[in-house]
Amino acid sequence: MKNNIFEDLFVLELANNHWGDIERGKKIITDFSRVVRFNNIKAAIKLQFRDVDHFIHKDFKTREDIRYIKKTLATKMTYDEYGILIDAIRKSGCITMSTPFDEKSVDTCVNLGVQIIKIASSDINDWILIEKIAKTRKPVIVSTGGSSLKDIDDLVTFFENRNIPLAINHCISKYPSEKNELELNQIDFLKNRYPNHVIGFSTHEYNKDLEIPMYIAYAKGARTFERHIDIDYNNVMVSQYCSLPEDIDRWIKAYYKAQEICGAPGAYKKLADKKETIYIDALVRGIYAKHDFKAGTPIYDDDIYLAIPLQKGQISCREFMRGEVLLKDIKKDEPIMIDDIDSPYTYNQSLKEKIYERGLEV
Repeated sequence: MKNNIFEDLFVLELANNHWGDIERGKKIITDFSRVVRFNNIKAAIKLQFRDVDHFIHKDFKTREDIRYIKKTLATKMTYDEYGILIDAIRKSGCITMSTPFDEKSVDTCVNLGVQIIKIASSDINDWILIEKIAKTRKPVIVSTGGSSLKDIDDLVTFFENRNIPLAINHCISKYPSEKNELELNQIDFLKNRYPNHVIGFSTHEYNKDLEIPMYIAYAKGARTFERHIDIDYNNVMVSQYCSLPEDIDRWIKAYYKAQEICGAPGAYKKLADKKETIYIDALVRGIYAKHDFKAGTPIYDDDIYLAIPLQKGQISCREFMRGEVLLKDIKKDEPIMIDDIDSPYTYNQSLKEKIYERGLEV
């Protein structure tokens, strides 16, 4: 029942942080997909789908005193708008994923070609919804926050009997979670009880506490990891359990550090050591200007060419994103440096330092 799509998968939960605004949603996808690409990980960006017109009872649609109802109405999106965001996720190079909260939203997952479906902790025994999800035959991840052992056993048996890939996330449904509430030994329990399934960790601790839980969860055998994501944009308050791009960068680096500390078992490819990385970096092509540019110009494929050597501080084929805007004039054949473009790397010191550490000193 194990499925490779779940192994070492990062799930970035966009949830309703688009706030019903397509441009905000697209910016979240762009900013986080760049962090994903730079850190060379496999990641899904996950939306939440609701048929809002029928999800909330008609008599309660005006009850703004009920927070969940108020937020659901405020973040409503149409089918076409969901499609735009799914298309943006696909084009970003990330895996498409959604949590459908009703049966019509399962159809939306199918019609939009969503690759993985999530069952939220609140729906672990919603059998009408679960049966609808199973009919899609798509891989499923379930979170187990607040569930009983029978809930999980029944769900696992149901999906095993249908030979549908299922990953199981340990989850504490407290937003945010304190460190002493994480119950990470539950990862051991889930691995022992369900040895044929990938076990993951859906986590809501404060951003300042990201690294240590990742070290422990990885060492215990969690192999899929999920966090809520958001951006500091247009004065919208970021929830304490949501991570900004720089937080996710730290989180991913903690995962790599955990891999390094634990070493590579026989079932996994060993990590490249520093000597290998230096050797490979010497062969990576840098981005060079094909013609003169003025500051403020967006750059696309036809404006650049790739060549070695890659110089210290120069962006490479790994980081180039179409449409990024130049911050200064560039002459033909000059290298385009990380400080020359308006990019998330420019504002993230740890990402920037890595780019300046590699390549040829000129």
